Amino acid sequence: MLAGYLAGRAVALHLAEGMLRTYAARGLSEADTASRESRTLLATLNASPFAFCSDAEIGYFRELIYQSEYLKEAGRMRDGRIYCSATLGRLNQPMAVAKPSFSQADGTKVYKRFAPFKVGELTVAGVQLGDAYVVLNPYPRTHREFPPMHYTSTAKDDPLRQSNWLAGASPQPSWAVLTTDGQARVGDGLYATRCSTRYFNCVTDYIFIPDALRTGRRELIGGTILGGLIGAFFGFAFSCMYRRSKSMERQLRRAISKDNLNVVYQPIVSLVDRRIRGAEALVRWTDEEGLAVGPDVFVKLAEERGFVGAITELVVRRALLDFGETLRCSPGFRLSVNVAAADLSDPKFLPMLERADRLAAVPPGSLTIEITEGGTVQHRVAMETILQLRRQGYSVHIDDFGTGYSSLSYLKDLSVDAIKIDKSFTQAIGTGSVIGSILPQILAIAEALNLDVIVEGIETEEQADYFAHAGAHILAQGWLFGYPVPADEFHRLLAQDQEKALVPECAT
Repeated sequence: MLAGYLAGRAVALHLAEGMLRTYAARGLSEADTASRESRTLLATLNASPFAFCSDAEIGYFRELIYQSEYLKEAGRMRDGRIYCSATLGRLNQPMAVAKPSFSQADGTKVYKRFAPFKVGELTVAGVQLGDAYVVLNPYPRTHREFPPMHYTSTAKDDPLRQSNWLAGASPQPSWAVLTTDGQARVGDGLYATRCSTRYFNCVTDYIFIPDALRTGRRELIGGTILGGLIGAFFGFAFSCMYRRSKSMERQLRRAISKDNLNVVYQPIVSLVDRRIRGAEALVRWTDEEGLAVGPDVFVKLAEERGFVGAITELVVRRALLDFGETLRCSPGFRLSVNVAAADLSDPKFLPMLERADRLAAVPPGSLTIEITEGGTVQHRVAMETILQLRRQGYSVHIDDFGTGYSSLSYLKDLSVDAIKIDKSFTQAIGTGSVIGSILPQILAIAEALNLDVIVEGIETEEQADYFAHAGAHILAQGWLFGYPVPADEFHRLLAQDQEKALVPECAT
């Protein structure tokens, strides 16, 4: 029993350490993005074409801040005094601020408490370059925090001297722990730190060992019971091997290797004549116990464990096999395939698409790549991949539009062909919901940027009529027009659709 308890304790702490590493890496990625955005905005502010603190310049600052995700304020300051800001306007009496916490070689000054600005009870950090300054959003990681895990953000001005913490909690380990890449166990705490190679950021995630053990109490209890029943070491080892072989990840990997995932297809229709214009390929999986597992579960698992590219490749290969003849014979038909965020940075992704198209003898223009709006958060990588896709002839759509973080300028930079309006907006039609009132603005955005529109989740004639009157070229999909079905059943539906429209069948 003692051996089982100790093994369970080790497993619980190992799981906690793995989670700390993951969250510290994510936090650093976000901190680097915020630093890059602040540097870019500071350069833009210092190059302002307007007079110092003029009404035009203040309006210009407000426009820039409105488009920013990580910055909350911007303005002008000289000699330690604020003269104007995007939120306060032009000050009659310049406002003094505290001295900077440290400065960098290029003249950038960092303030860990940029008074008088606050968000609620939180003080905020600021960055100054020249006579321009920006204030950082103090809540960049709120959506990823969960008890009992905590984080702290620190800053360093050179390799030998560190400043105090900038955000989050204020733990008490040495500066070596908080400003050095790696993991450490100090006292009753586990710490994982990641530091930027380009900016002054370091992010530390930590958890106290009693909290980690409470979180992993299943491992503790399981190890103790198994140790008491069949012997501490061998019982616990057998349990781990059995659980690993039956884990969802292992089952999913086996299913992919055996080509046991299913691909179904949902019609995409024109709202003008209700004819089928394309299909979206959707992946489905039934585990070894015969239980259906939703794609939101197993695709997310594959993304987290780093093998989602194998699912993407399987779907592309299967979809082109099922629809190769249709795509060759029907130039107007489009086949849509969903792509995960990790695929955009995978060097194997584009060669895989080219190879699959070549084997199926299908032109790239027949294939549409759907990328979720959240998958475009890594702006530079997304833009480069999308540009390469479009240069090779693929259409690129932003899926679930309206549920992510895209600003107008961000969406324009991505250079996509169409947006797919998320079903949450469709379902709000006729309900008086605030969400439904946003639809005209979304459609106006698409028109202004010359983007096509596909509407998801249409289930009623009322919803279909709403969009049919909103534009002549809007496509739609939803249960009103057809459920996701296997390829053979979809081809029967397509044949019936072509027969009604007197379209000749494709010669084999």
